[in-house]
Amino acid sequence: MIIERGRVGIWAGLGTILLGLMIVLGSCSRSEPIRIGFVGGISGRVADLGVAGRNGVLLAVELRNRAGGVAGRQVELIIKDDEQDPEVAERVTRDLVAQGVVAIVGPMTSAMAMRVVPVANEAKVLVVSPTVTADDLSGLDDYFFRVIASTRQYASKNALYQRNLRRVATAYDLGNKAYTESWLRNFRDAFSQNGGAIIRTLGFQSGGDTPFLPIARELLAAQPDGVLIIANSVDSALLCQQIRKLDPRVPIMVAEWGATERLVELGGQAVEGVTAPQLFDRESLSPAYQAFRQHYLERFGQEPGFGGTAGFDAANVVLDALAKRRPEQSLKETVLAIRHFEGVQNPLSFDDFGDAQRETFITVVRDGRFVKIE
Repeated sequence: MIIERGRVGIWAGLGTILLGLMIVLGSCSRSEPIRIGFVGGISGRVADLGVAGRNGVLLAVELRNRAGGVAGRQVELIIKDDEQDPEVAERVTRDLVAQGVVAIVGPMTSAMAMRVVPVANEAKVLVVSPTVTADDLSGLDDYFFRVIASTRQYASKNALYQRNLRRVATAYDLGNKAYTESWLRNFRDAFSQNGGAIIRTLGFQSGGDTPFLPIARELLAAQPDGVLIIANSVDSALLCQQIRKLDPRVPIMVAEWGATERLVELGGQAVEGVTAPQLFDRESLSPAYQAFRQHYLERFGQEPGFGGTAGFDAANVVLDALAKRRPEQSLKETVLAIRHFEGVQNPLSFDDFGDAQRETFITVVRDGRFVKIE
């Protein structure tokens, strides 16, 4: 009996110790930050979109932490530069998975998404992109979500707006073909339905030594009544400048990828009158947008543009879902259960495949700024 009592005492003591350890570990778990990742091109000559997206995500995390975090836990943002290189994009995504992120915001371009998404699917980590629009990622039951419409919506809207044109010449970036070829295909389909035709198509490799004057000459040699540029903001601005040297009157359109503040900054007078589809209205008087814009200006000293706005929305989708997730739910299941989220300008809704539906606009550059016209 004495031996038995001793054993009971030992087990009771061990139980008390284990209970104490569980309490301590549980407390540590609750106090550890929740890690989310960001992947985007934040270096190099065309980093304006990636930097804006990163800033929007960073601001969302900072504001959430200032308000108490998620379920009493702070949120840690781990930022990775994909350098606009598919190999790097895949590697840094695997790094984020290994670091235990619960979700990834990004990437910012479709070419990078084609390498990021398979890694995320394998790890079952939710990816919410601010700006990827490639049609190839639509309608799939995977871990890729986006807060922006697909290229079909932007290209078709642009084609409908340009229905007064009949002959269009097009230049597009071969370095982001998942996006540019999808955009071109959707534009051509919608444009031809209204009696228009693409009479010349030129692909080019983006780079600091790309000669844009010969491209401009070849586009205009076809005598188009409009020119469409599907490229980043830097290349779009430089090509606009060369086109304007040869023809000051021909209408120029750019895809939403190129319609950042950098386009206006670099293009100057050459981009006056250029039209572009957009996912947001820079002149919005929405209280939520005005509050966000003020925070962004104070934090980063520049306008958020569509990249910063979309990054902020994408991050808040993740943060809101984390706050509302039930213990038995994955983050993907939580987003689909919530379905409808508030963007800073207008609501966004996800379909069963994580594709967002939201309002789009046509803008024109007037006096050095984008003005909504439709």
